[in-house]
Amino acid sequence: MAISTKSDLVARDADVLQDIKTHSPVTVNITITTADDSLCKKIEPNVSSASERFEAMRILAESGIFCGTLMMPLLPFINDTEENIVEILRKTKAAGGRFVYPSFGMTLRQGNREYFYDKLDKHFPQMKEKYIKRYGTRYHCSSPKAKKLWSIFTSECERLGLLYEMKAIVFHITANYRDRQMTLF
Repeated sequence: MAISTKSDLVARDADVLQDIKTHSPVTVNITITTADDSLCKKIEPNVSSASERFEAMRILAESGIFCGTLMMPLLPFINDTEENIVEILRKTKAAGGRFVYPSFGMTLRQGNREYFYDKLDKHFPQMKEKYIKRYGTRYHCSSPKAKKLWSIFTSECERLGLLYEMKAIVFHITANYRDRQMTLF
């Protein structure tokens, strides 16, 4: 079972997740896009703060639940900074998270783009023209620093002992369940 959330309320179900874990793999993927609560309120106004999500991760990890961070989306020119990435990694490790799975960019669907641009006008007015010039009407908007950020990200994950490749994450989630087969007797 895999839960992906931006809510700290998942921590209240630690006991239920522990019960499920007795017979099935369980992971909680907590989306965290910035380690800065004030920036979080601007780019994710209706969700738990980053610090609340890290606290939920701590509670789950202490309960024996395999959990970590979905570090996405990283908005070009806003939260795609080396400092933000390193801080998310360090806070994930401190909270007991086992992995961080990233995406160095974002998507902009038709319809969503207009909403996003309205929010840029409100919170980051200097950014709208930069987005229009760089991305036009593209669906996928990669960070212009993606290659450099990936290098920093992987080095820091290695240093901290955090998993970051999906194959390794899945391997660890399912490690204790591989040779189990149900019997009828």
